[in-house]
Amino acid sequence: MTLSTCKPYTYLLVMSFVVAATAAASTDDPPQADSGAIPPGYSTTVTGTTHDFDYFMGSGWLTTQHRLKETGVGSKEWYTYPATLCATHYLGGMATVDEMYAPTKGTSGLTLRAFDPAKRQWSIYWVSSRDGLLEMPPVVGGFHGNQGEFYSEDHDAHDRPVKVRYLWTIRDQDHARWEQAFSYDNRTWETNWIGDFVRGDRAKLCDDGRPRR
Repeated sequence: MTLSTCKPYTYLLVMSFVVAATAAASTDDPPQADSGAIPPGYSTTVTGTTHDFDYFMGSGWLTTQHRLKETGVGSKEWYTYPATLCATHYLGGMATVDEMYAPTKGTSGLTLRAFDPAKRQWSIYWVSSRDGLLEMPPVVGGFHGNQGEFYSEDHDAHDRPVKVRYLWTIRDQDHARWEQAFSYDNRTWETNWIGDFVRGDRAKLCDDGRPRR
């Protein structure tokens, strides 16, 4: 039976269904994130060892930092600035502290890492010289080979909930990269901070384990 031979009420019912289906298919609204979904790779069970950060100890590091100007809005604009980083381990390697100093910005940041031998995981905390606050919660995880993965749930600067990912990549004996990414939709990652590191002379770059001013 074609539409031309339908009874009037049948015709109206069919056309109503077609119009509704077309409207649903052409809507401009983005798909809603599945509240039970997680972005690729997200896990708070990644483990490591107390030697994960040995690579970074005993040297000073020259670094170029790249920060996305605004997160969660699709921005493609970045700030880029140089910095110096010096790292020291404590408690036989169970804890590490490094300070990064950015002379062109006049700011510093401190990273505290603590290893839980029962869980075989690192917890990583950040403190900025802007406010002196220990950021919570920490990201947790560890290294497998030359790749480190660390994750947590948090809120961004606008108090929007995000999942957080740190990735460390040891490229060779003297080069490494760190990346921070947020997931706003539980499906994709937006990288918003990248640090490229080159090993330097600690005697020239650091004073008592801190970046030379």
